[in-house]
Amino acid sequence: MNNPKRNTILFSFLFLGLIILFFVNISLGSITIPFKEVYTSLTGGQSSKSTWEYIIINYRLPKAITAVLVGMGLSISGLLMQTLFRNPLAGPYVLGLSSGASLGVAFVILGASVVPSFLSGVLLSPYGIVLASTLGSTSVLLLVLLVSQRLRDTMAILIVGLMFGSFTSAVVGVLTYFSSAEQLQKFTFWSMGNLGNLSWTSILILTICVLLGLFLSLLSIKPLNALLLGENYAKSMGLNFNKARLIIILATSILAGSITAYAGPIAFVGLAVPHIAKLVFQTSNHTVLFWSTLLFGAGIMLICDVVSQMPGMEITLPINAITSILGAPIVIWLLIRKRNFK
Repeated sequence: MNNPKRNTILFSFLFLGLIILFFVNISLGSITIPFKEVYTSLTGGQSSKSTWEYIIINYRLPKAITAVLVGMGLSISGLLMQTLFRNPLAGPYVLGLSSGASLGVAFVILGASVVPSFLSGVLLSPYGIVLASTLGSTSVLLLVLLVSQRLRDTMAILIVGLMFGSFTSAVVGVLTYFSSAEQLQKFTFWSMGNLGNLSWTSILILTICVLLGLFLSLLSIKPLNALLLGENYAKSMGLNFNKARLIIILATSILAGSITAYAGPIAFVGLAVPHIAKLVFQTSNHTVLFWSTLLFGAGIMLICDVVSQMPGMEITLPINAITSILGAPIVIWLLIRKRNFK
C-alpha cells in the first residue's frame, strides 16, 4: 500500500509532533519552564530568568539533541538489520556491537584497580569510557566485516554476530565476578544508558557519526527494497549483493557503535520503532520507511526522556529502563501479530 496523499498527511503530523515533543522535552523536568521562555532562549532572546536560560542552554538542549540523535540512529540501524537478515526481531545490536562496547567499558571500569592511580583517573573519565566503548565496538565491527567478506550466507553472519555477543558477554561476566561493589555500581550505571552529561564537543562528534551512518543508509534504500524478495531476486536485478551488504553493516555499525559509546546501550528502540512505522504507514517501501522510522525514532526517544525525567521531581530514572518498559509490550504485541510481519 502506497498512498502519497495519506503519507504526506502522516509525515506532516509526525514532523509537527516532533517539534512539539522537542519543546516539551526541554520544558519539563525537576523545574518546569514555560514554553514561551524555552522558545525565547532557543531563538537567541533574553529569558526572564537567567537560571532558566542557563538550564536550557547547558543541560536540557544538549540532552534533547542527544535524544533525537539516539532515536534516529538506533531506529534506522534496526530497520537495516531487520531487512538485511529478513528477521523482524533483529535489532541494531544483533552484530554484537553493544557487547563489544560493554567489554571495552568493563575492562576500563572493572580493571581500573590493577593500573596505577594516575592512569585509572584518566581511564575512568567520561572521555576514557567513551574511548573504551568505541574501541570495543570497533573491534567487533572489524571482526564482523572480516567475516562478512568470507561468508556468502547472510544468516551465517547473523549467527557469527550473536556468537561474538555471547563471547564478549561471558568475558564481562568473568570481570564482574572479580570486581568490587563500587566498580559494579559504576558499570551498572553505564549499562543503564544516559542521554545527559554530554559536552557540546561530544554532541558534535556524535552528530557527525550519526549523519554519516544515515547517509550510508540513504544509499542503501534501493538495495533494501530489492532484498525484500530475497538475495537471489536482488542478484537477478543486478544488485552487487556483497557491496550492498557491506555498506548496510558499516552504516549500522557506525550508528549503533557511536551511540553506545556516548549514551550507553539503549534497548528496544531499534527493535520496535521500524515495526511501528510499518504498521502506521502500511508499506514496505524503504523510501517511505526510512523517513518515517527516522521521525518515529526521534519522537519516541524524546517521550522516553520526558518520562525518565519525572517532571516535578528531583529524581531521574535510567533511560534504558524506560525504553524497555515502553518497548517490551510493543515487542510482545508484535510477536502476537507475527503473521503481519513483512
